[in-house]
Amino acid sequence: MAGVPEGGSESVTLDLLKRKMAEFAKERDWERFHSPRNLLLALVGEVGELSEIFQWKGEVPKGLPDWKEEEKVHLGEELSDVLLYLVRLSDMCGVDLGQAALRKVQLNALKYPATKETLDIQNQNTNNVSDNNSA
Repeated sequence: MAGVPEGGSESVTLDLLKRKMAEFAKERDWERFHSPRNLLLALVGEVGELSEIFQWKGEVPKGLPDWKEEEKVHLGEELSDVLLYLVRLSDMCGVDLGQAALRKVQLNALKYPATKETLDIQNQNTNNVSDNNSA
């Protein structure tokens, strides 16, 4: 697609993705199919495809060290499908997804404050997991 940053050297914004998805749909005359309901159903389908990748893997360590390169590429494709449908859905609903996400992070920080007690519990759980993995 013309104008798409190559090689990961340039930051990709939600606004860039939103514009690219709108352009993509318009070029194909797909706008008439991109109702919020249809986009939501497509998003759910893509989440299902993403879920299939992990379905029989059990717990997967951070960084996916045991995964083949083609599995990681496939994962990236399915994650991208989910992101792109989510961006398109938010655009069709008139929601600024970036601002909504920042607001949600702030609300979660208020709802779940990082107190010394919760940090101690999290550190203890992390240490227990590390101890169990090395056993």
